[in-house]
Amino acid sequence: MSSTIRPLTAEDADPVIAMNANFVAYLAALGDPDSQVQHFTRKKYLADGFGPDPAFSGYIARDGGTACGYLLYNKGYNVDLAHRLFFICDLWVEPSARRKGIARALMVQCAADCRAWGGSWLEWYVYRPNLAAFDFYRRLGGKENDAVAIMSLRSDAI
Repeated sequence: MSSTIRPLTAEDADPVIAMNANFVAYLAALGDPDSQVQHFTRKKYLADGFGPDPAFSGYIARDGGTACGYLLYNKGYNVDLAHRLFFICDLWVEPSARRKGIARALMVQCAADCRAWGGSWLEWYVYRPNLAAFDFYRRLGGKENDAVAIMSLRSDAI
């Protein structure tokens, strides 16, 4: 069997949402308080990814014709360094498809598309207890940035 990576389409909603449910369950098992409920639904996938102003793009991986992984990203900019970047929102590969190079292939495609857009960096968050993710990203050459703290605020809080 061979794996393939291609851009997401609206028709990928069901397999992406099913894989996202697995990702949410995985993070919840690690103790992630934000992963107690799956908020990313088919309706949100279609509206936010394929509406008039898409909030994300991405790729789906198939192994032997079966959906087995996905990566979602959005475009961004770092003013301090004056560079374009892709922010990776989500990367998941089903456990049965791991160790086949699929996550790496998703990241390679994302990096290539970032460069084609004129970008020079990929950025992402990692839930601290997700040691498998840290190991994977470090093997790719990813580095943790200790100089920056991630902060968040609901838009209706101010």
